[in-house]
Amino acid sequence: KEITNSVTSILEAAKAEVEWVEKSAGLGAYKATGNPLPEDTVAAIEEHRVALKGPLTTPVGTGFRSVNVALRQQFHLYSNIRPARTLPNIDSPFRNVDMVIFRENTQGLYIGKEQWVNDTAKDHAESIAVVTEEASRKIITAAFEYARANNRKKVSLVHKANILKFTTGLFLQVGRSVAEDYSDIEFEDLIVDNMAMQMVMRPQRFDVVVTTNLFGDILSDLASGLVGGLGVTGAANIGDDAAMFEAVHGSAPDIAGQNKANPLAMLFSSLMMLEHIGQHDAAETVLKAVYKTLVERKVYCTPDIGGEGTTSTFTQAVIDNI
Repeated sequence: KEITNSVTSILEAAKAEVEWVEKSAGLGAYKATGNPLPEDTVAAIEEHRVALKGPLTTPVGTGFRSVNVALRQQFHLYSNIRPARTLPNIDSPFRNVDMVIFRENTQGLYIGKEQWVNDTAKDHAESIAVVTEEASRKIITAAFEYARANNRKKVSLVHKANILKFTTGLFLQVGRSVAEDYSDIEFEDLIVDNMAMQMVMRPQRFDVVVTTNLFGDILSDLASGLVGGLGVTGAANIGDDAAMFEAVHGSAPDIAGQNKANPLAMLFSSLMMLEHIGQHDAAETVLKAVYKTLVERKVYCTPDIGGEGTTSTFTQAVIDNI
């Protein structure tokens, strides 16, 4: 709650034109209503088509399935977009990193098609991965369109087609086909294990990256680690007619209510939301204020990014810089 209050206060100071409709989801909603994704929450997203979602707790191994996955599938939010950019005055292993990972959000192994082969002993489990030409073409085209619109020079497609010849083989085949329509943008493909190595050796060589669901989940967190962690990177989930923006770090119930949480990831996600709805000036205003805060008023930032402050002091510092 602290970080959503921080973000809405900062956007208000920047004169962003947003009318907030607050709804619940996740473990808190489950405890209150017995449903981790209440119908009125879904109805609000159906009506307004844009959501800014705070971190939600999902039980590990048991309990209800991820609300994040459910929302992505229900609203066909096939593009998970995860920028990773070096920030000023943030301690990180690399400098000059500026990549954007496009992860297919609705298929792969995350569709949840699992079964026990031996339902009694539960000693043999299977999962099914789904990759279709249509979904692959949508996410790969989205990556190329983003590259073209944002003056990016290269799209790197990540796969494991040497082993998973049908599923990621199809993804690679579609990628090569789509690339033919974008002769102005360089195209390359990399096997996922090589990609992981290259990212921790020469991350600066990557620009826009597109891949399947599981690989994208792992590589986007790796990319965040290159620039300071999940606490300093935003995320968007975008479909043809709906979009959801979220901080991808966990809900951190151990520090909830203590004024310790770092709002940067949620804030950067909200700036992606502002860009999506055409409020570019407000987004730019906030971004400049954040950079100024990191450089000139770092002491007011939260300890996880090298400051000595709190959620409140960071929020006020950004508002002052606005």
